[in-house]
Amino acid sequence: MMAKNPCRLISAGVFLTRRFCTAAAASRSVRHPRLYRRLSALGATGGSAADTLNEYANEGKVVTKLELTACIKELRKYHKFQHALEIMEWMENKKIFFNHADYALRLDLLSKTKGLAEAEDYFNNLSLSARTLETYGTLLNCYCKENMEEKALALFDEMDNLDFASTSLAFNSIMSLFMRLGKPEKVPPLVDEMKKRSISPDTFTYNIWMQSFARLNDIDGAERVMEELKRENEDKLNWTTYSNLAVIYAKARLFEKAKLALKKLEEEMDSHDREAYHFLISLYAGINNLNEVKRVWDSLKSAFPKTTNMSYLKMFQALITLNDVNGFQICFEEWKSSCSSFDVRLANCAIRAFLGWDMIKDAESTLHWAAKRSSGPFFTALDKFMAHYLKDRKIDTAMRYMEEAASEVKNTEWQPAAERVTAFLKYFEEEKDVEGAEKFCKILQNFGGLDSNAYRLLLQTYAAACRTAPEMRKRMREDDIEIDSELEGLLQSVCPE
Repeated sequence: MMAKNPCRLISAGVFLTRRFCTAAAASRSVRHPRLYRRLSALGATGGSAADTLNEYANEGKVVTKLELTACIKELRKYHKFQHALEIMEWMENKKIFFNHADYALRLDLLSKTKGLAEAEDYFNNLSLSARTLETYGTLLNCYCKENMEEKALALFDEMDNLDFASTSLAFNSIMSLFMRLGKPEKVPPLVDEMKKRSISPDTFTYNIWMQSFARLNDIDGAERVMEELKRENEDKLNWTTYSNLAVIYAKARLFEKAKLALKKLEEEMDSHDREAYHFLISLYAGINNLNEVKRVWDSLKSAFPKTTNMSYLKMFQALITLNDVNGFQICFEEWKSSCSSFDVRLANCAIRAFLGWDMIKDAESTLHWAAKRSSGPFFTALDKFMAHYLKDRKIDTAMRYMEEAASEVKNTEWQPAAERVTAFLKYFEEEKDVEGAEKFCKILQNFGGLDSNAYRLLLQTYAAACRTAPEMRKRMREDDIEIDSELEGLLQSVCPE
């Protein structure tokens, strides 16, 4: 039986190759594994990268810039952006020399941790000599990832005038932007422009070019690009090309062609490239092939002396997609018994799976086990329990998990999703339960207060119960709620002046 969505675990095509083009250097081994282990464990142990580095230095160990940069890139690869940024800040405080690539990396980490405005300020404060192809290209990529078309195109023109658009990097960023904006038809003309300027397409260019044709339902066009790549630039062909092609075929439900592409992927990949195994596992799960998922998983474990948390996460996700409950339980217990560094993402993944399979006791025991391994917080897990019990209309239980999340939150570091708030308050409106709604709103105050939507739903609950609230206007003023015509209409009923 074919999975309902055979591509659910397949990464969005636009991002597939960029991940490997930008992370190629990061995939090299870190020379000081002990230092990296300490830094990578900060998510579970707490503390800062600066304290860890100072402690390491005080032990008499010498750390070079090369080794620090390798640690930064590894942390970035695994989305540990805050700790990567903290290392760069420590390096700046120690007056360690930054080159152009370092400035670009710092800019990228700032955008990921503190937002685009901070990144723009950093770029604008760089000396003219530091505003290079690398830093311009990074800022352009930031704009493109935020779908800021006007700013991206303006910056591209500025780069063009400075002769910084003379490589494939800037063009690739703009192509990615157009794909995100649902404008795949704009990608082939950009490739034509590159060729006119004698700019050689790289692997990413070819991959996104193929994806643009696939998005336009032109599989023949994608295959023509592949043939051109083989014919004219075979040195640019690698395993990510076949991974990209497998995604295209799977989305088009051409599963036999997808299988052939995955076999070619295995022929091209380095047997010690962990990321390639991850994509194979995800892609085989996407085409509902459990036997191949298990075969690749066994190959991965044979190829490496240690199975990482990321590898387990990919396998967890694959087994969930394939609805292999027994296989998932075996894999989960294997991870629990062998993991030396706790990763909350895997616990969250297991909780989501167990709740989806209505295995409530397993989900609860997983949360309790996670709480013993880490100090948390566990907002994501608690939110999954909330969603489950809301779906089953077990409102009291859902509220208990909301209260637990409220007890953990500090400085509005997490807020319940808008749809979760709506689901709670809609329930109270349907039940005409004003007391329940007010109790829930009191909990919401722990997350920074009520917004206009929460007040609208609260007012609707009062109206449904034919109840009044004389202090409601005052409450809304204190929370800086702008009263529009809809809210005013409800207030006329609930809190008449």
